[in-house]
Amino acid sequence: MRRLLIDECINPRLARRLRAALPECSVDTVRDLGWAGQQDHVLVPKIQGRFDVFLTIDKGFEFEHDLKKLPFGIVVLETANNQMPSYERVLQDLVRLIQSVAPGRVVRVSDPER
Repeated sequence: MRRLLIDECINPRLARRLRAALPECSVDTVRDLGWAGQQDHVLVPKIQGRFDVFLTIDKGFEFEHDLKKLPFGIVVLETANNQMPSYERVLQDLVRLIQSVAPGRVVRVSDPER
């Protein structure tokens, strides 16, 4: 079972949508875990060993961390805004990438209307 963690900057309603689209995955949010407001250098060690995929909108994440050392994959979501219609436009690609991203790798999902 893949374990997904959704960053706090992403609309929390996306978590419910991903739980429905990925019933075989465990989906948590940074907010659900009480980790909101923590900087990456604190958050990354907490993710390690607990999650397989980290979903974020932080475009600089891959440049701020040594990806080779990360035991989880990163999906960077690039949407027009933080509203559900923007997420719905990329949901199919997002689900596919969550299921396939390898540890230490970054993949991007871009909203064509962005």
